[in-house]
Amino acid sequence: MLVIIGTIPDPHFPLVCGQVERRNDQIFVDGHAFAMHRGTPALIGAAVETARTLGHPMPHVFLIGDEGLGHGSRKLYAHLVEHIHEPEPATLVFHYLQPDVDWHNRILMAIDELCRPRPQLIADAGFMYAAKMSGFASSYDLFTPDMGELAFLADETAPHPFYTRGFILHNNSDAPALIQRAYAHDNAAAHLLVKGNTDMFATNTKCHWQLDSPSSEAMEAMGGTGDTLTGICATLINAKHPLPQACFLAALTNRLAGQVCHPTPETQVIEIINAIPKALEMAIKQSSTRQ
Repeated sequence: MLVIIGTIPDPHFPLVCGQVERRNDQIFVDGHAFAMHRGTPALIGAAVETARTLGHPMPHVFLIGDEGLGHGSRKLYAHLVEHIHEPEPATLVFHYLQPDVDWHNRILMAIDELCRPRPQLIADAGFMYAAKMSGFASSYDLFTPDMGELAFLADETAPHPFYTRGFILHNNSDAPALIQRAYAHDNAAAHLLVKGNTDMFATNTKCHWQLDSPSSEAMEAMGGTGDTLTGICATLINAKHPLPQACFLAALTNRLAGQVCHPTPETQVIEIINAIPKALEMAIKQSSTRQ
């Protein structure tokens, strides 16, 4: 089971858990609905369309409203400590949550105690910050940072991306050097999928591949396309694609989805999500001829 954990930017959204269902342009879970805008809703939308295309079950989610103040995140953390093994997760994705090292460590302990077998762990956004700050980054199978977040991982002293030192931020055009620095200080997961104008995949200081086409200038400026990439990738990993292959296929699918919908500055991320089924079929075909 693919399990996605994150927040909805609405302080009135309650704590909900369950299997999601898409109806028209909204996602429903446990009687509550939300639109597929950027952030965790965009990640879930991409995971739904990827799972639907593959003929796999819809993801299970743990969600709560949080507009960045952390009240919702703390309630969700407390719930997860008791219930993270329900249902049995094969892949756990942690996304937008208020970074909190103490709660992060309690969650990691709960996974080790309650989840059998141990699921594959993916972290992005706020929970990735907490994972790095905790010193347990290497406990994760995959981080999916953008270039700014990669600079944060590379800065061994920064407690939050806001405090990444300038001399490292100014080096963000040299991703291989930042990747090497992140691994040197044990601040990276076993695998890194770096999202940006050029997507990259790395393990233990080695960059295995880079992908920069097809590209769309308008898509690069859109909010939420990094979230859709994480959602596609997590679903492919949960579908038993080897992790390196899943990351490449997801990066290619996300780029092809942009190509399919011909984005403009007014394009919304839901249009990218709606293009995923066609883009995934194209990516699978292109990947098979590449091998």
